[in-house]
Amino acid sequence: MEEKQKYARAADDIDGYGNDMVLYENQTLDWNDRIYLKVHPENDRKLKYWPENPKSFREILEEYTSRSKLIAEELLKSMARCLNLPDDRFLKQYGDRPVIYARFNFYPPCPRPKLVRGLKPHADGTAITILLHDKEVEGLQVLKDNKWYRVPIMPYALLVIVGDQVEIMSNGLLKSPVHRAVTNSEKERITVAMFCSPESGIDIEPVEELIDDKRPRLYKTAKDYLATYFQYYQQGKRPIDAVKI
Repeated sequence: MEEKQKYARAADDIDGYGNDMVLYENQTLDWNDRIYLKVHPENDRKLKYWPENPKSFREILEEYTSRSKLIAEELLKSMARCLNLPDDRFLKQYGDRPVIYARFNFYPPCPRPKLVRGLKPHADGTAITILLHDKEVEGLQVLKDNKWYRVPIMPYALLVIVGDQVEIMSNGLLKSPVHRAVTNSEKERITVAMFCSPESGIDIEPVEELIDDKRPRLYKTAKDYLATYFQYYQQGKRPIDAVKI
């Protein structure tokens, strides 16, 4: 704990070790500790929150960030091709300087797992989320047709989750799934999420080729989507509902 507190989150900051910011009196708290680090753009990093123990941490996170950035860009190209669009259609809105956060999640054993969520139900406000599972302990669940389905573990595989901002760009053809993390009464669980979002200041809107008489525009232009995301998230609301037409 002494080592963790060296990187403790400040009251008015999201970077660092601890729990999420409490923004509302009746906010539901998640059963986890996390360290949340902005890793890209490089000039925006707050290195005072980057652990120096183990010594290899910073070097490994640097490499993991650069490779995750490449994966996100290739996925956005592939998604565009799947919708018969040019490769760069989503990348144009993603920008050259995407905002990427790394979140290391620790879910300790919970004595009453049926009453507590490791992570409350939500959809990600990103373009793409890249998740590295715990290699042994399940916990992630996805909502479909009002029923929760467990996501099985594939050790060392990366799970890709479409975020709200790609749902907006694709005019609703690519869905941002609602998901949650459940707790375990006996085992701890560790995951790493890379949240890849468009460059700060870029407006996000449906691609023109995906709007026609049969499928009208479903979303307004979203300005600085991440700025309001956490306020909605902590209230248990879906931020994307605010930009639906």
